[in-house]
Amino acid sequence: MPPRANTLELKIASDPANLAAARKSVEQLCRTVGFDENAIGEIGLCVNEAMANVIRHAYNNAVNKPIEICAYFDGRQIVIAIRDWGNGIDPRQLPKKPHDPLTPGGIGMICIEKMLDEARFEPQRDGMLLTMKRSKTRAA
Repeated sequence: MPPRANTLELKIASDPANLAAARKSVEQLCRTVGFDENAIGEIGLCVNEAMANVIRHAYNNAVNKPIEICAYFDGRQIVIAIRDWGNGIDPRQLPKKPHDPLTPGGIGMICIEKMLDEARFEPQRDGMLLTMKRSKTRAA
């Protein structure tokens, strides 16, 4: 990612205790560049769900694995990249399970698909890179 004025770079451990601070940092970047509060909440939720999925699925709930989050505003959209060094499985390639509202989990991918303009999973030699995009002009 090239350096930009409205850029955020975080390196955190895969401890769920780190999710709120990372989410709030991305939300603050969105607020700084002028996203409305509804969009900020949706983007924050997607970041939170993506990181929770990394912890749960890529790292099998380990709390000491690295996660890197890079976000920037390019003048038109927010671009958020989440990099892990987990199992490298693309969740879109897994069989879809029916969503049971009485069972925790299962909404992360739904949020990502519905609330963002683009989400691209790119398996890496040693993990996964998720790039998410949301236009500032998109209707919530």
